[in-house]
Amino acid sequence: MLQATKVISTAIKEGKRLIKILRFGRDDVQDIRESMPFGFDGNPTKDLVALYGSTTEKGKPVIIGYINKNQIADIGESRMYSTNADGAEQFYLHLKNDGTAEFGGDADFMVRFNELKSGFDQLKSDFNSHVTTYNTHVHPFVGLAVGVPGSTTPTASTGTPSTASIDSSKIEEIKTL
Repeated sequence: MLQATKVISTAIKEGKRLIKILRFGRDDVQDIRESMPFGFDGNPTKDLVALYGSTTEKGKPVIIGYINKNQIADIGESRMYSTNADGAEQFYLHLKNDGTAEFGGDADFMVRFNELKSGFDQLKSDFNSHVTTYNTHVHPFVGLAVGVPGSTTPTASTGTPSTASIDSSKIEEIKTL
């Protein structure tokens, strides 16, 4: 039998989330381990503790969740992770209560590609314009050793326009603000 109850508070103790609930009256307060978060789908590894309950079909209970052995999300946060077959964490998405999100770690930053590309393309255009100006400028010749005084000579060595691109850094599958 499953029952709805009021959540009073949450805490993490010894790597397990405890949900303090009010059961049948104001003196019936209990700490209950959380069985599963809402909205997630996963394929569990062996040795997890599964919780199950009966259904209206006699002899056909259903697993309603798994006890997470290593919870670290703080109050108001959500964290989703994957593991290998041995249960070792491989990747995680952590929506934090300070309004940030971690995608597998916190060592680097994601970027807004369109704004980055706009700035990069402007820098590339400015650089290429400078290369063109440099390549086409001439030097007046003033001297007796070679050439006619007052004549001009082209630039001896020219620059190369940039062909750089950041297009391959775009992750089509991940969108942001």
